[in-house]
Amino acid sequence: MPPSRDEPRGLLDALLTRRHDTLASALEVSGRMLAPPIVPAAAVTAPPKRELVVELDASAELPAPSGWRPLRYQIDCAAEDLENVLAVVAPAPLVVYAHVPDAALADAARALTEVGHIPGLTSGRGPDAVADFLSVLAHADTGYAARADGAADLVALLAATVAALSGFDVRAALAAPDTARLRGLIPDAAAAVREILLTVEVDDLDRVVRELEALDLTGG
Repeated sequence: MPPSRDEPRGLLDALLTRRHDTLASALEVSGRMLAPPIVPAAAVTAPPKRELVVELDASAELPAPSGWRPLRYQIDCAAEDLENVLAVVAPAPLVVYAHVPDAALADAARALTEVGHIPGLTSGRGPDAVADFLSVLAHADTGYAARADGAADLVALLAATVAALSGFDVRAALAAPDTARLRGLIPDAAAAVREILLTVEVDDLDRVVRELEALDLTGG
C-alpha cells in the first residue's frame, strides 16, 4: 500500500502510475512505489474503494459522482483548446497535458499554474523545453505530473527536478543524471522534490519498478 500521508515520503514512494481501461484492473494494483491509478471517466460508474485519477475527454463535460471525487482529474488538450481548459473549474485538482510546441511549453505551464491547474509534462520534450518548464514549476505551488518512456527518463526527470530546486544546471542533469546524488538525498530534500514532481505515468509499471530497483533507488 502507498505510505500514509503522515509518514515522510521517500523519493519514489507513490510516484508511479499508469492508465487502466477498466476500474476492476485499476483496483488490483498495489505497491509502495505506485500512485493512484488512472482510469477513464466512463469507467467510474460508482464511488470506488480507493483513490483514483480520472481521465477526462476534452470534448466532454466534467463528471460529478455523488458523494465522491477523485484524487485528481487529468486531461490532454491541443494547443487550440488550452484557453478553454484554463477556464475549467474542476471539483478536484486538474492535471493538464497541453500538446503545444516546445517553445510554448513554459508559457503554457505558467498559465496553468496561475489558474491553479497542474501542468503535465509529456515525454520526448527537448532539454531546453524541460529546463524552461521546470524553471516555472520550481517557483509554483501546484507541482507537476509527467509521462516517461521508462526508468531512464524517470531518473532524468528526478535529477532535473533536483537541479531546478537547487539552482544547478537542469540540462546537464537531464543529459547525465547523478543517481548517487539521488540515493544520497536527505528525507527533507526528497520530500521537497516530491512536492514538485507529483507523479509519473509509465506504460510498463513492472519493468520500470525492476529497473529502479536495479539502480538501488528504491530505498530513498
